Amino acid sequence: MKYKMTYRLIGYFSAVLLLFSAIAGVLFWALFTWHTAEIHEKELKTRAVSIADTLSQLSQQKNRGRGKSGGYGAYLRFIDDIAMSEVWLVDENAQTIQVCQKNTSLSYEELPLGAENLIKQVFEGDVVSNSEFSPVLDAPSITVGAPIYDTEGIVAEVLLLHSPINGISSAQHDGIMILVVCILIALLLAFILSILLVHHFINPLKQIGLAAEKAMRGDFSARTEVKQNDEIGALAGNIDELFVQLSNAEAERERLDKMRQDFVSNISHELRTPVTVIKGSLEVLDKGLITDPAEMQEYFHQMIKDTSHLQRLINDLLELSRLQNANFKIEMAELNLTDIVHETIRSMQRIAQQKQVEIQLLNEAGEICFHGDYGRLRQMFMIILDNAVKFSPPGSKVAVKIYHKRSRLVISVTDWGKGILPEEIPYVFERFYKERSEQNKSGSGLGLSIAKQIADRHNIEIKCESSAQGDTTFSFTLLPVSPQTKDVLNI
Repeated sequence: MKYKMTYRLIGYFSAVLLLFSAIAGVLFWALFTWHTAEIHEKELKTRAVSIADTLSQLSQQKNRGRGKSGGYGAYLRFIDDIAMSEVWLVDENAQTIQVCQKNTSLSYEELPLGAENLIKQVFEGDVVSNSEFSPVLDAPSITVGAPIYDTEGIVAEVLLLHSPINGISSAQHDGIMILVVCILIALLLAFILSILLVHHFINPLKQIGLAAEKAMRGDFSARTEVKQNDEIGALAGNIDELFVQLSNAEAERERLDKMRQDFVSNISHELRTPVTVIKGSLEVLDKGLITDPAEMQEYFHQMIKDTSHLQRLINDLLELSRLQNANFKIEMAELNLTDIVHETIRSMQRIAQQKQVEIQLLNEAGEICFHGDYGRLRQMFMIILDNAVKFSPPGSKVAVKIYHKRSRLVISVTDWGKGILPEEIPYVFERFYKERSEQNKSGSGLGLSIAKQIADRHNIEIKCESSAQGDTTFSFTLLPVSPQTKDVLNI
């Protein structure tokens, strides 16, 4: 459902706010009612006590001197206006209740039981309040009773002050209305806040989801385009980085697929030619088409050469496969790298002399202690030196040089053959790369790949450089010469 999280978020905010408002409203109503009633009752008690004290004083003056009785009667005529409530005076001896405003009286028999209890408590000297007079007054009211004392300090009468609670109900109603208005405003603010949260949270998540859908369809160039300094921004950044890695992985997969296809194509080509030649030779011999012993001997010689080529190709493939396997361990030990270079040159001297090629060595670094596999390092140098001699024209030379270059030790092998084209240099270390020439017709195209694997396993950087003048240089750069690496490389 479109915008489902938006609706849910607005719904959650509204539900939580309404629940909170309901709880707050109930508490507010209860506390407000109790607090308002308490204030009203307290004010009524203060007023009742004040009026009762005044009546006590006027009553005492009336009893002391008859000429002063006018003040008591005048006060009673205006007592309702003064009290701002309905006032009753209770005479315990006469068992009557004088209603001042109506100038009438009631008997005790007309009062509810709770009302009589209030009057009894007030005659005992207490200021008491209750709502038991409401049935008599025909309206919900609060009644406060205060004692009126005579000259001897005895409670002569009781003042009952009645106040309807309509004002309290009105205040409660106004408070509830204010609360409702606040809730409506809060709901509006919650809606606005939800929209802002949707813009800040939901929209980025939608962008992340769209980018993920594109990636699921194979488009790893998709990006979330979310730039936020929070957890969602961090998530978007991680997803973008994941897409980059997936894109790289896809490119690597395509490259490996191409390499696999090229490998199958190359190995098929390399195997097809000698197998076809051997099969053709065997068919000719099997049919008896060749009877001349010398010619038959030539066929046998050619089959041996083709078989040797196949054997060399298979051995090189196995060798390369082992070296590319990270679990294949090579025997590492302390050795003298200079001795390996010297031995490799000595091994190649006979082949070089047959081609009239001179191998020259220039050692500017002296003895080199190195940690590595003697046989593998000799194989690596032998591959490079063999290629150098193979492609060198008669009468030329191959230069082997050992020297320092900016705190690094370098071993280079240079020949002056016809060189390598610049566009082919990046591919010289790939499997089955080889020059299609008469000089390299017996090559398998795996030698440089094997040399590269051996160099990588020994943390040696191998590079190929070639110029227009025809000189080609393969260089081996070893670890930097520093105190930290002295245990690995000592010069």
